[in-house]
Formats: sequence, structure tokens, C-alpha cells
Amino acid sequence: MSDPFLGLAMLVLIIVVIIMGFPTAFTLMGLGMLFGFYAFYNPAEHWIDNRVFDLMVQRTYGAMTNDVLISIPLFVLMGYVMERGALVDKMFYSIQLSFRRVPASLAVATLIVCTFWGIASGLVGAVVVLMGVIAMNPMLRAGYDVKLASGVITAGGTLGILIPPSVMIIVYAAVAGQSVVKLYAATMFPGFFLSLLYLAYILGWAAINPKIAPALPEEQTRVPVASWMPRFQAAYSPNMLAGLFNALISPSKAMALDTGEGRLTYWRLVKNFGAALVPFSLTAFTLALVWWYAVIHPQASAETEAPEGLEQLGAPAADAGPAAVDGPATSFYVSFGIAAAIAAVVLIRYYRNMSAERLQVMKMLVSSVLPLAILTVVVLAVILFGITTATESAAVGAAGAFLLAFQARTLNWKRTKEAVFLTAKTTAMVCWLFVGSALFSAVFAILGGQALIEQWVLALDLTPVQFMILSQAIIFILGWPLEWTEIIIIFVPIFLPMLRHFDIDPVLWGVLVFVNLQAAFLSPPVAMSAYYLKGVSPPHVTLNQIFAGMMPYMLIVILCMVLMYLWPGMTLWLPEYLYG
Repeated sequence: MSDPFLGLAMLVLIIVVIIMGFPTAFTLMGLGMLFGFYAFYNPAEHWIDNRVFDLMVQRTYGAMTNDVLISIPLFVLMGYVMERGALVDKMFYSIQLSFRRVPASLAVATLIVCTFWGIASGLVGAVVVLMGVIAMNPMLRAGYDVKLASGVITAGGTLGILIPPSVMIIVYAAVAGQSVVKLYAATMFPGFFLSLLYLAYILGWAAINPKIAPALPEEQTRVPVASWMPRFQAAYSPNMLAGLFNALISPSKAMALDTGEGRLTYWRLVKNFGAALVPFSLTAFTLALVWWYAVIHPQASAETEAPEGLEQLGAPAADAGPAAVDGPATSFYVSFGIAAAIAAVVLIRYYRNMSAERLQVMKMLVSSVLPLAILTVVVLAVILFGITTATESAAVGAAGAFLLAFQARTLNWKRTKEAVFLTAKTTAMVCWLFVGSALFSAVFAILGGQALIEQWVLALDLTPVQFMILSQAIIFILGWPLEWTEIIIIFVPIFLPMLRHFDIDPVLWGVLVFVNLQAAFLSPPVAMSAYYLKGVSPPHVTLNQIFAGMMPYMLIVILCMVLMYLWPGMTLWLPEYLYG
């Protein structure tokens, strides 16, 4: 057998051995050492002088000194601290009350919490298990179809590995030599778009067949309004915003009300008024931030680029006048004005009907969702806007997760030790995977396997579209027996050298791979999400029912990939706008 075909045999053998259940990292290292010993064998030298041992040391040192991988343990620690801190229970309840009038409200709330919690933690297994414990039984008790309940948990739980901060994105960046920051920016819109497609499918299915998601009984949709609020409305105004504003000016009647815990205080009025203004404050802050970044920030940067009074050496003094700064295009101002007008209409409609129930739901959202939302936005914003590196942002996220857990008083010494231990375990797994894959890939290339595959693909005379379809189809099929780690570590490096020949952007191709690998969590027989959910589901929920619930979401993943390829701006617009 020639060396190139020996390399292909090596590739086939690694798939077979992994399917048999052997540890991936040590299987990669073992096969790499075995075939590498043959590749470097020289009868004139002693066997201990075989260069495969030098290669193993060099690849191990290369993985240890890879700066991109430093952020992995910090992001993983952030996820495990929030997961062990049990911060999701109140979030699910408050979001479920917010969408209580929507069809399949429990499923919608589950998908939203999965998306949001996946962004915060980036851990697929943790999100699926948490939501299986919190949401599965309530949906089944409410009469929801088992396939709907299991599908939304398993599909929603996988979004955490796609939407940044994600460990998978960091691993791909290290393998492909791409910028983590650009990949984070490129995955933002596709991740949320896939979540939107899931939401449209759930609402559409519930609208066509209401029996799969019966309406909740009144006791499950009743908002726990404080006892003093109806009397406060009678004293001031049925509209809580107007009533609180009047009470802050004339608080005598409000402070005479009994809350069951004593008299209503002025500070409590201030807190309720602040909670009522949260939607307006967030909207105004978002619009102001967009205006600053698009209009004011470029002008300020242009003024500081050339300090006043400095001239080129030897050049005659001249008054060049102020530097011209190109502002945003007219389309930006039109889009901004339309967005501001829509936001104003929505806010007016919201505040016009500010009842006690609506205020209570907003207070619950502020206490359960807002702190985690602020932490997540800060972690992503400081990366995307270039304020910090990915590693520094991960450190901020880990520290913020500890603060949130301590503030909620849900993180004790035992849970802290569990989070740290799981972080160390996951980090060690990723490190050994990189060592094994680096050794395996080097030996595979030395044997000529990489060159043989490239020659075969180039001989097919494919167009870029055909190569894109072929590569993604292979990765999709590999997702049935393998997990995303094996696919990213072993098979993605085989396709990367060919992207330049077909003039395909590695960022666009990588994001398509990320979306494609959602199917790795949703496709039998491996489908780890199904096994995670089965472990925490009632006994009557079978694995086949969970598999059946996941199948439609695999088709949605394929639809999302097609739309991403037809409209590459969904992926590439944000990194090009932010970084050029």
C-alpha cells in the first residue's frame, strides 16, 4: 500500500475507532504515533531516534503556547458558574408570564431562555439538562405534545454552541488561523436568525394544530401582583406609569398604603418607577449607542489621527484646513429614522396600557434577566468593538458570573468546587484534543493523504458552489456518527487548504460549518442532545419520541444554510462593517 492510501486508511480507521467508543484525543495520538513511526522509520537508526517522538513534543508545545486557547477555560468557567448557580429558574418563569398570551407560550419561553442562556454559558449539555429539568415537566403537564416539548429543548439548547461566546468558534479559530473577533461578529446574525426560524416553526405548528400546545389554565397565567397595587391605582391612576409619576410628586396618599410588610416607602416608589422606565431606557440607550458609533465616533477618530501642529519634515507649511470626514450613507439616516419611529410607536402603545400586571412582569424581568443580559452584552461588546481581547473579555465574563451568583446567593462552596472541577476537566479535554489532532494531521500530511484528497477534489473540476455543497454535505453526514469536536479537529483542516483555490471566504465557510454542526447534536445515532434530555425526562418519554421531535429542526438548519449562502451579507456584513 502506498503512503497516500495509507493516510486514507488512517482517516477511515480513526472514524471506526471513535464510533467503537475509544477516547478521541488518545485515539488520535495513538494512531498518529503508530503511523508516524512507520512514516519516519529508518532502518539505519535506532528506533528510539525516530523523529515521530520529536514531532509529538513539538505539537504538544505548539498547543500549549496557542494564545487563542487561553480564553476557553475562562468562558467555560463562566458557563459552569452560572449553571451551578441556578440562575435560570426565575428567568423561565418571568419570560413565560411575558408570553402568556402567545400560542405555545411554554415552548416559546423555553426557546427564548435556551437562546439567551446558551449565549451566556455556551454549554450545550448544561443548557439541555437545565431546560429539561425546568421546562419539560411543565409542558407535559400542560398537555403539550412530547415531540414539540423535546424538540424545542434539544434544538434550542444547541444554539449556545453557535452564538458567541462559543467554545466551538474559538476551537475553529485556532485550527483555521482566523480571528476569533471576526468569527464572533460573523456568527451573531446567523445564530439569532436560526433561533427566529425555530420560533416561526413553533408558532406555525401551534397555529395549524392547537392540540399540540393547549392554552394554559388561568392559575398558570395569573401574574402575582402585589396587594398594594390595586389600591394604589384607585388612589392615583389605572396607568401605573402615570400613577407612579404623580406619587413621586405627591407621595402622601401612596405612603399611607399598607404593603403587608409595612407602609409603602418613597424608595419603593422610586424603584417601581425605575423598573417601569426600563424599556424606554434600553431603547434610548441602544439608539444613542448606534448613533454614536456610526456618526460621532468616526468624526472623533479622524480628528485625533493627525495632532494639530505636526508637519511632515521638509514640507512647506500650509493650511490644509479641516480634514474631510465621510459620514454615514443616506440609507443609514433613513433606516435609523424608521427604527426610531417604530420604537417610539411600540413604546407609546406599551406605556398607554401600563397596568399593574405589566409592571409586575417588568419587575420580574428586571430582577431575573437584566443582570445576566448586561453581563452578556458587556462581554460581547468589549470584544466586538476592540476594547479587549477575547481572553480579557472571558475573564470579565467569569468574574461577572461569580458576582451574579453571589448576589443571588445560590453559589456555595460545594457548587464552586464543582464548577472549577468541570472547567478543568473540559479544558484538559480540549487541550488533549488539540495535541492529538495536531500530531494526527501532521502524520496524515506527511503520508500524502492531504495531497491525495486535494488532487481528487481538484480533478472533479467543481465550481465554488459545488465544492461548498460537497464539503458541507460531507460534514453533515459526519455529524451523524461524530461530535463537533472530532469534526472541527480532524476533518475541517482537510478542507481548509482548498478554500483558497475555490476563492471561498474561510469566515463564511466556517460559519456555515457552525450552523451545519447544529445537526451533529440533532442527528441520530450520536445526537448528544437527545441523550442529555432523556436522562432528565420522565420515564414514559422514549428516545424515539425525542429523535422524532428533533427531525424538523434538522430541516430548518439546512434551510438556514441555504439562505446564508444565497445572502452572504447576513454573515459577512457585521465583521466587514466593524473591521473592514
